Amino acid sequence: MKRKISIYTLFLATIWISEVIFLTGCKKDPVLATLTTTDATEVTIISAKTGGNITANGGAEVTARGVCWGTTTQPDIIGLHTSDDKGNGVFTSSLAGLTPGTTYFIRAFASNEAGTAYGNEVTFVTISLVLPVLTTTDITGITSSSAVTGGNITSDGGAPVTERGVCWSASANPTIGNDKTSNGSGSGSFTANISGLNYATTYHVRAFATNSVGTAYGDDLTFTTLAVTPTLSTATLSSVTYSSAVSGGNITNNGGAPVTARGVCWSITSGPAVTGFHTTDGSGSGSFVSSITNLNPNTLYYVRAYATNSTGTSYGNERSFTTSQVSAPVLTTSPVSSVTLSGAASGGNISEDNGGNITERGVCWNTSGNPTVANSKTSDGTGTGPFTSTITGLAAGTIYYVRAYATNIGGTAYGNQVRFSTSASDLDGNVYQTVIIGTQLWMQSDLKTTKLNDNSAIPNVIDDTTWVHLTTPGYCWYDDNPSYGSTFGMLYNFYTVETAILCPSGWHVPTDGDFKVMELYLGMSQTDVDNSGWRGTTQGAQLKNISTWSPSTGTNTSGFTALGGGYRWGVNGSYNDLGRVGYWWSSTLHWSDTTKGVYRRLDSDKNEIYREGVIKVGGKFVRCLKN
Repeated sequence: MKRKISIYTLFLATIWISEVIFLTGCKKDPVLATLTTTDATEVTIISAKTGGNITANGGAEVTARGVCWGTTTQPDIIGLHTSDDKGNGVFTSSLAGLTPGTTYFIRAFASNEAGTAYGNEVTFVTISLVLPVLTTTDITGITSSSAVTGGNITSDGGAPVTERGVCWSASANPTIGNDKTSNGSGSGSFTANISGLNYATTYHVRAFATNSVGTAYGDDLTFTTLAVTPTLSTATLSSVTYSSAVSGGNITNNGGAPVTARGVCWSITSGPAVTGFHTTDGSGSGSFVSSITNLNPNTLYYVRAYATNSTGTSYGNERSFTTSQVSAPVLTTSPVSSVTLSGAASGGNISEDNGGNITERGVCWNTSGNPTVANSKTSDGTGTGPFTSTITGLAAGTIYYVRAYATNIGGTAYGNQVRFSTSASDLDGNVYQTVIIGTQLWMQSDLKTTKLNDNSAIPNVIDDTTWVHLTTPGYCWYDDNPSYGSTFGMLYNFYTVETAILCPSGWHVPTDGDFKVMELYLGMSQTDVDNSGWRGTTQGAQLKNISTWSPSTGTNTSGFTALGGGYRWGVNGSYNDLGRVGYWWSSTLHWSDTTKGVYRRLDSDKNEIYREGVIKVGGKFVRCLKN
């Protein structure tokens, strides 16, 4: 069915179409968006946060938005920029790949069909790169040559830490130009082991960290390495005996601490130590000497020097030596004293047993020299040191040789030989000490006997006239005083000497030749010996004792002990020159006048000996000589 359209409907439609046509012809064009730039935040060395706010889209959809940036003003999207979606409103942009320490210019942008609009320009500066920040770790594990430390890198300074470690020196504030460790890279804590240090040395140490900016250091810490034991050598052994030796050492380095004890130690096995036998020889460095004692004979010993400091004890090179075998003792013979007709006293002093106990000691003697224990001997105990021996069973008027002896397992040793002579006596019981002069044995005092050795009496002639006319034996005391006789001996005429039996048996009145033998022994020249008159130089002084001469020039170095007893003159029987002159008969007749006997004379003021002859009735002393 066909519908009919009214005129009114057509009118309305015409009006609407006309309006549409009118409105379409009046539409406006889009414009640029309106926006602002957000201030930069979270700025780092290479990044930042920013963005914008699009408050009006300009009549067209915002199809691109973000921020653009550069190092010059008015950056645009031709340069560096972000793309942060589309639309109106607030948006955020992240900037990356920035350069540290650089001023940047940024603008937010928004693009629609009208074009690209920019927000206000904002500036910011990226953070600059700096050196790392770190600390040095406390030092631990300190030895004589090493220590443990490290560091803690709390900030890398904006750039990666490419190397880290510690550096050290004996001077403050060490750098990586000194000794150092290398302990990887990166921030955080690390540990470093220091080695190759000198002992007993104070060091400075700092942790270090290197980034592209440079090298930074932690705090300077100090520590001192430990001391070491001393360095030393052992001295060569010397003066080795059966029980002792001398060594020592030389401490060339104390190890960084004072040497408080030093010495040597020894044992019969290798590697002696101070826990065994040792000496203590002071303190300090340098050379020292040690005496090693109480060793066993014939034993191999090992010895080392030692030195102790606060760190400990160290030893020198080891040396070895062997003590001597036990040998015979060392001793001396005591002087002979208390000599009698048949005995004497002597002894010895054993200064060294040479490693063996003294099992027997004493003196031995004989009449031929160099006596041994195979001859007569005493036995006087054991041990070292001085001892006294009593010698008995001797023959009167005899020369003996005596030596001290000592026996250990090394053998029997002897002291020096001492020669002595026993006393002699006459038929009156007078005892005479004797003296050895050269090879001769003399009585040490003048004869006092009143009897010949056949026991016949010798007349005592006092009267001067009778004396001068005697042609037979006779004797007297000086000045007819018996006390002089006990001091000086008897004065005899030559007729008494001529009996040949005046001296005790085994003794004789010396001949002129016997006197010459003694004079030669005392140093008189042969020419002087053969002369008459005053002869020699000092031989008279050597014969005279000191006390009975006035003045006295005597030295009595011979032991003859001549006294100044005077004489009895054969012309008138008078006594003369007591204390000034002494005469001694020989048994020899004068070489040119047989009515005279040859004598020796000494004067108090002369050092020489006088030789001549005098008539037989002269009164002179007699000194007997052993046959």
